[in-house]
Amino acid sequence: MSDRLRAFFSRLRAVFSKTRLDDDFNEELAAHVDLLTSENEKAGMTPQEARRAALVRLGGGELTREIHRETRGLPFLEVCSQDFRYAVRTLRRDAGFFAASVCIVGLGIGASATIFSVVNALLLRPLPFQDPARLVWIANDDGGTGGLSAQTVQVDPFLEMRSQNQSFSDMAGYFAFYGVGDSKLTGSGEPERLTSVPVSENFFPLLGVQAQLGRLFNDDECKWNGPRVVLLSHGLWKRRFGSDPLVVGRALTLDDALVAVVGVLPASFDFGSVFAPGSRVDLYSPFPLTPETNRWGNTLSIVGRLKAGASVQSAQADTAVLGARISKEHPNRNDFVPVLKLLTDQVSGKVRPALILLASAVGVVMLIVCANLSNLLLARGAARQKEMVIRSALGAAKGRLVRQVLTESLMLSCCGALLGLLLAVVGTWFVAHLSAVSIPLLEKVRIDGRALLFTLLMAVLTGLLFGLAPALRMPQAQLSDSLKDSSRGSSQGHEHSWIRSALVISEIALACVLLAGAGLLVRSFLRVMDVDLGFRPERAATLRIDPSSGYSTQEQRNVYFTEALHRVLEVSGIQAAGLTDQLPLGRNRTWGVAAQGQVYKRENYPEGFVRIVSDGYLGAMGIKLVAGRDISERDTKGTLPVVVINETMARTLWPGQDPVGRIANIDVDRTVVGVAGDVHHLTLERGAGSEFYLPIRQTQDYGSVDLVVRTNLPPRELAVRVREALRPIEPNLPTTGLRTLQELVDKAASPRRFVVVLLGGFAAFALILASLGIYAVISYSVSQRQLEIGIRMALGASPATVRGLVLRETLRLAVVGVALGIVGALVLTRLAASLLFGVTPTDPLTFGVVVAVLTAVAALAGYLPAARAARIEPMSALRAS
Repeated sequence: MSDRLRAFFSRLRAVFSKTRLDDDFNEELAAHVDLLTSENEKAGMTPQEARRAALVRLGGGELTREIHRETRGLPFLEVCSQDFRYAVRTLRRDAGFFAASVCIVGLGIGASATIFSVVNALLLRPLPFQDPARLVWIANDDGGTGGLSAQTVQVDPFLEMRSQNQSFSDMAGYFAFYGVGDSKLTGSGEPERLTSVPVSENFFPLLGVQAQLGRLFNDDECKWNGPRVVLLSHGLWKRRFGSDPLVVGRALTLDDALVAVVGVLPASFDFGSVFAPGSRVDLYSPFPLTPETNRWGNTLSIVGRLKAGASVQSAQADTAVLGARISKEHPNRNDFVPVLKLLTDQVSGKVRPALILLASAVGVVMLIVCANLSNLLLARGAARQKEMVIRSALGAAKGRLVRQVLTESLMLSCCGALLGLLLAVVGTWFVAHLSAVSIPLLEKVRIDGRALLFTLLMAVLTGLLFGLAPALRMPQAQLSDSLKDSSRGSSQGHEHSWIRSALVISEIALACVLLAGAGLLVRSFLRVMDVDLGFRPERAATLRIDPSSGYSTQEQRNVYFTEALHRVLEVSGIQAAGLTDQLPLGRNRTWGVAAQGQVYKRENYPEGFVRIVSDGYLGAMGIKLVAGRDISERDTKGTLPVVVINETMARTLWPGQDPVGRIANIDVDRTVVGVAGDVHHLTLERGAGSEFYLPIRQTQDYGSVDLVVRTNLPPRELAVRVREALRPIEPNLPTTGLRTLQELVDKAASPRRFVVVLLGGFAAFALILASLGIYAVISYSVSQRQLEIGIRMALGASPATVRGLVLRETLRLAVVGVALGIVGALVLTRLAASLLFGVTPTDPLTFGVVVAVLTAVAALAGYLPAARAARIEPMSALRAS
C-alpha cells in the first residue's frame, strides 16, 4: 500500500512540475540522440543520416516525450486539464451564451440557496439551546375558546407537576401574558417603551443559557415582593447602553421604580425569535411562583427537559395520568390537561408545510433551469456539429467528446453557483432583517457551512443534469452527412428538434404547476385580506399610555383615564379615542361567563375573551354597536356593574332572545347594556368567538393600557401631538411604540404574505424561463426550415400563412405542456390544501387564469420567430441552400 501511495504522490508531483521534468527529459533525450548519432557516424553514415537513424531508433522525439509524460504523471488529470482549457477558450469565444447561461444558473442556485438557508434555520439547525432535542413544550388543553388562557397553566398545578412527574429532570415557565412595550424606561435618555418577560428562576438554566455579563436570578429575587432586578437582552445592552460592561449593578428607572441590572444575556439567546416571532424582547424579570401569582389563573407557558431515556410519548402518558389526578384532587382549580410536543416542533411546526412547499417550488425552478440550459446546449451543439464530427473523424473517442461537453456544462454551473452564492448572501441578509414577519428563527437565517455544501452540490447536479442530454446526443454521423446537414437537414437534426420540443413541453408543464400553486395562494391571501375583521384598521393607531405609579388607586386611575381621553380628543385631527388592555390579533385571555339562572356542567361552562375598555373604544376601533349602548364614562366603581357582549356571546348565552338588560355572571353579576359586532381577535382566518367588554373604571384586573385613536394625522406627527397633549398629566410618556392598526393586521398576515411573495417570484421566474425556452426552440426551428419556408413562399404562401404555420407549432407545444401541467397541478395542489383559505385546490378561476396566461405568453414568445419567418425572401433561402 505504501508503494502505491508513493507512486501516486510521485505522479501527482509530476503534474505540478511539468516544465522542470520536461526540461530534464529533453536533456536526457538529447544526450541519447547524440550518443546514437556518434555511433552511427562511426558506422559510416553521414551526419544527417546518423541523426535520423538515431531518432527512428528512439521512436521519434515527440512520441517519446508523450509516452514519458503519460508514464510519469496522472493522464486522466492532465486530460481533464486539457478539457478545462479547451472549454475556457470555447466559452470565451461565445461570451453571450456564457453570460446568459451563468445568469440563469446563478438566479436558480441563488434562490435555491436562499430558501435552503431558511429551511436550514427553521427546520434543520438545532435550536440555540443546550441539548435542544430533549426540550419539550408542555401546553394545556383546557378546552374553552382556544385562547391563550386555555393553553397556559396555573402556578400550583405547575409546581405539583414539576415535583411529581417521572419524565422530566426539570420544568420552567414564563408569564405568557407579558405585554409588548409594557415597561417604561426613564431617567437615562429619552423615555422608551420596552418589552419585559417575567420568567421562573430556573428558566435560563433549563435552556442552558448563561449570562454574558453578571449573573442570572437567585432564589430571593424570585419571591413575592423580592428585590426588583432585571436581566438585559444583548440587543438592548448594545443599543441603549453602548455595550457598557459597567451597566451590571446599575439601577434603572423602570415604571417609575428603581430596578437593579444583575446581568446581560448573550447575543445567541433571542427569546422573541423562538417564543414570540416578530417581537423584540428587551428585559427579563423574575416571576414568583407563589400563592399570589397562583390566584391569577392560567398564566404560565411551560418548557421541560426530558430525563435521559425518556421520550415525548412516555412523558405524555406520565403527565396525562398526573394531570388528571391533580385536577381530581383540586376540583376548584383550573384543569391541567398536558399536551406535549418537542420544542422544535412547537417553534417551527406551523411553518413547516409552507417551507416544504417553498423547497418544492425551488426544486421545480431548478428543473426548469436545467431544461432551459439543456435546450441552449443542444442548439449550441447543433451549431458545433461539424466541429464534433471532425474531431471524431480525427480519432477522438465518444467518451472524450462527452466529457468535453460535461466539462463545459459543469464550468457554466460552477460560475453560476458563484453568482448564486453572492445572490444568496444578499437574499439571506434581506430575509433575516424582515423584522415585521412573525416567523420563528427568521433572524437566524444565514449562509453557513451546510448552505455552502448545498450550493456546491446544486452546482454539480445542475451541471450534470443540463449537460446530460447534449452529451448523450453526440453526433455519430459521417463527415459527409454532417456537411449535408447544414443545407437539407438530417435525421439527427430532427431527433434533436424532438428532444428540444420535449424539454420545452416539460418547462411549460412545470411552470404551469408553479403558477397554479402560486395563484391559489395569492387568491387565498386576497381572501384573507378581504375578511371582515369586525373593526376598521385604516386611519387608526395605538399608543401605550400606562398611568405612572403616582396613579395607584382605582379612583386615581379613573381620573387619569378621563383626563387623558379628554385631552387626546382635543387634539386637532383626532375624531375618536378609547382605551383597551388587549389589542386585536395579539395575546388574549378568557374568563368564565354564564347567563344568570342557567346551570352548566363543568366541562361545558361558557367562556369568553375579555377586553377591559373605556368609553370611545368601539368608535375608535370602528366596531359597530348592534344593540343597546356603549360603555360610558359614568360606568365607574360606584355604579351598576355593566358589560357589553358581542353577537356570538349573545347567541351562546341567550339564543333567540334580546340580551340587553339581562344579567351575566362574570367576576360579579353584570347587566348587559349593549351588543357589539363580532371581531377577529385571534387570527385573520379564524372567526370571532364569544367576547365581552368590561368598563375600565369598574375593574383593576388589567396590566397595560393602550390608547386607540381614529385620525387622519401621520403616525410620527400623531405621536408628538399625543405626547404634548398628555405631558401635563404624564410628563415621561414615550413617543416610541406608536403603531397603526394596519400594522397589526399586516404582521398577522406576514407569514402568509412571505410565502406568497416568494412562491409568486418563483412562478414568475419559471414563466420567464419557459417563454425563453419556447422562443429558443421556435427560433431554431425557423432557422432549420428556411429552405422549406422559402419554397412555400415561392409557391405562393403568404406571410400570414407562414406566421400561422409557426404559431401553430408554438401553440401545439403550449397546449401539450399546459395539459400535462394542469394534470400535475390538480394532483399536487391538494398537498397544499392546509395553506389555502376560502379557495379549493381545484379552483376553476385560478386554473383558467393559469391556462390563459401560459397560452398568451407562449403565443407572444412564438410571435417574434413567426414574424421573422414571414420576412424570409424565397430566393435568398434557395441560394443559401
